[in-house]
Amino acid sequence: MEQNNRYRQPPASGTGEEIRQFLRQRKRVPVNTGLIILNLLVFLGVEVTGSALDTNHMLRWGAMYAPDIFQQGEYYRLITSMFLHFGIQHLGNNMLVLLFLGDCLERNVGKVRYFLVYLLGGFGANCLSLWLELQNGEYFVSAGASGAVFAVIGALIYVVLINKGKIENFTTRQLLLMAALSLYFGVTSTGVDNAAHFGGFICGFFLGLLLYRRPRKRVF
Repeated sequence: MEQNNRYRQPPASGTGEEIRQFLRQRKRVPVNTGLIILNLLVFLGVEVTGSALDTNHMLRWGAMYAPDIFQQGEYYRLITSMFLHFGIQHLGNNMLVLLFLGDCLERNVGKVRYFLVYLLGGFGANCLSLWLELQNGEYFVSAGASGAVFAVIGALIYVVLINKGKIENFTTRQLLLMAALSLYFGVTSTGVDNAAHFGGFICGFFLGLLLYRRPRKRVF
């Protein structure tokens, strides 16, 4: 008697399903996705036309420099500098943090509020950095999304605190430890705009206070 053999269908490609799942997740956070893409495209443009490690080239692209801002009236640099990075490592570090923390913040505060935290937090960080340079009389060419990223961290800490110390996979302790280590790393490193880091963190926390309201539970 001939025996019937049964064969199990091999599972679909795991990589393809993971990619589709990743793309579905990106649809939930369009603002953060757009900001990350914009940072990547700007970096690509800088590299194609020169080098992100060339200070003069970065100035042509809109890096922040106090004499150009006040003497030439180029106030746009307070915004454009937020999307420029000195090298691939600088870009990668900021975008990696933004990918995880920014996604979480946007899902919980909404698209418009998240965009305001990123933009106003980064702008406030640059303003504080610029003010301190004027006080000290030392001027540097600066660029990076770090101020905006720290604003995201500050706002997310406020959101977590309001939600009893935990939201999604993040806790207050985890975020405070991450912020403390990041700030410490900046303080102990050379060539880091610590004023922008601290300024972004403080601005982000207060923007979270102003913009976020914990959803109320409805009782039926």
